[in-house]
Amino acid sequence: MITDSFDDRSPAKINLKKRDDAAKCEAVIMTFSHVIEKFVTENYICEKVAELKIAHGVSPVYILEHNGKRFGFFRTWVGAPACVGTVEEAFTVLDTNKLIHFGGAGCLDKEIARGKVMVPTEAYRDEGTSYHYAPASDYITIKNAGTVAAFMEKSGLPYVRGRAWTTDAFYRETENNFKKRRADGCISVDMEASAVQALCDFRGLEVYMFFTGGDLLDAPEWTARKEKGQIRHTQHDAGHFDIALALAEYVSSIKEE
Repeated sequence: MITDSFDDRSPAKINLKKRDDAAKCEAVIMTFSHVIEKFVTENYICEKVAELKIAHGVSPVYILEHNGKRFGFFRTWVGAPACVGTVEEAFTVLDTNKLIHFGGAGCLDKEIARGKVMVPTEAYRDEGTSYHYAPASDYITIKNAGTVAAFMEKSGLPYVRGRAWTTDAFYRETENNFKKRRADGCISVDMEASAVQALCDFRGLEVYMFFTGGDLLDAPEWTARKEKGQIRHTQHDAGHFDIALALAEYVSSIKEE
């Protein structure tokens, strides 16, 4: 099996080092949405502290201040390899151990409304990146799911908990795999969760995840469940950044053991 050849134990040939001038902050919020990035930079006082460069573009890294606390913020790329690489580099220029991971996810249950907040509890590792950071297994535990759920309860935000299916190939979310994953208890499908959790476990980081329920697979034919140009109740909805920011404040108050 190819999973037997992955190596999560021996030293890497390329090693990142935290910069001496890394910006101290309470937590880091990352987004996949260029719309939310624009909203944040236009509505909050943001200081650009670094740039993450990749062949197809640049992601500025910001510090924003909110209620007397400093939070990192940046836009990452879609897909496990690009996202994990960006997170690795972001934590060389930002000095914290807490990451807020939020974004859109496909829905595997038609009873979960569009725009509903979903809190993943475990993620099925249908991608390759996580196996370079954690021993092979079908699922990886999203270990701070309970903390995120407690925040949702305290904030009075409706949400649903369940397993996630993380895949590398969204155009190969097949009927058979949909049925298997749903039978396993998966309620969402995304492209990064299992890999980001594996990275954070490997690097000693704490990640806090929630998804915005989006397109629906639990139907005779796939449906986007949104109108053309719709922003509200999608992953581009700035209201979900407000949730992420409040979650960042919440976890920043948690004492380290």
